[in-house]
Amino acid sequence: MRKTLTVSAGLPTGMEGLTYPIPFSDPETVLAIALHAEKLGYHSVWGNDHMTTQHYVREEFPVPPRFWEPLVTYAFLAARTTKLRFGTGVLVTPMRRDIVPMAKQICTLDHFSGGRVEIGVGVGAYREEFLALRPEGDAHRGDMVAESVAAMRALFDNRVASFEGKYYRFRDVEFTPKPLQRRMMIYYGGNSRAHLPRVAKDGDGWLPAGIHVDRLRADVAELHRLVEAAGRDPASIEVAPQFIVHVARTREQAIERFRRSQMAKHLESLRKSTLKEQGAHTNEEINLIGTPSEVIAKAHALREAGVTHLLGLYFAVNEPAELLDQMELFATEVMPHIT
Repeated sequence: MRKTLTVSAGLPTGMEGLTYPIPFSDPETVLAIALHAEKLGYHSVWGNDHMTTQHYVREEFPVPPRFWEPLVTYAFLAARTTKLRFGTGVLVTPMRRDIVPMAKQICTLDHFSGGRVEIGVGVGAYREEFLALRPEGDAHRGDMVAESVAAMRALFDNRVASFEGKYYRFRDVEFTPKPLQRRMMIYYGGNSRAHLPRVAKDGDGWLPAGIHVDRLRADVAELHRLVEAAGRDPASIEVAPQFIVHVARTREQAIERFRRSQMAKHLESLRKSTLKEQGAHTNEEINLIGTPSEVIAKAHALREAGVTHLLGLYFAVNEPAELLDQMELFATEVMPHIT
């Protein structure tokens, strides 16, 4: 078992009105977060993917959020950084009807960034958003995600590729350039156990969010069994959950600040979708909220459960300056003890 954890930070590409207030994600702020992450030694930043505003966000805020397209955002950030990697957590492929242009964007970004791209794909947390873009609603989003990965692999691995799926089709595409990296890392994002066989088949990692350590332990054991049955090495698969973070001098301060954040409201909105299987476990119990020593202990428990990467940690704050402070506090007080 890996003795250390990889640690990366969340990037608010599509988080205004959801996990952060409006306004929050000015271009200057997004750049500052990326530069701060690189300076502090975070492995990567991970942004999410939204195309339209969720109903409950429209009801709460008088002005709409700014949802930045992640791949275009990364093209700008890659030019301003040298070591920081960029991941999508997640790219919602069911909202993207044309797989070849998307794959072309990914490969272009990989070359121009010097091979610093990793891709997480998923169904998205809000079905209402999918239906806004595909009002006919005649699709199974999980199957679409799996098919999108198979289609991208065909493009990445073959000089000339054709694909005939239920949702994605192309014929006789000579796709160049290929990714600069020898293998483009693709994570399946989502808490559903239906993703585990998909990861075992052709994924490089699993990217759930807000799962209690006990369930993670059981799911990782099942994932490793499936990976071995597929003739692959479980050690090659990243287990990379996302968690919410707030570190403070006392546990009471951390919990109080978390509960006053927009992040807390967002997690409640996900209890009917992404987080519906949390059960009796509280958000404070599951996530990395507490004193530095408490957060370190939680991280060690996650590592022992099979987690390899704390991916896209999202800090529960309401102001960009506090986000930068929390990133630094985590980097100085927690990271040295877990990486």
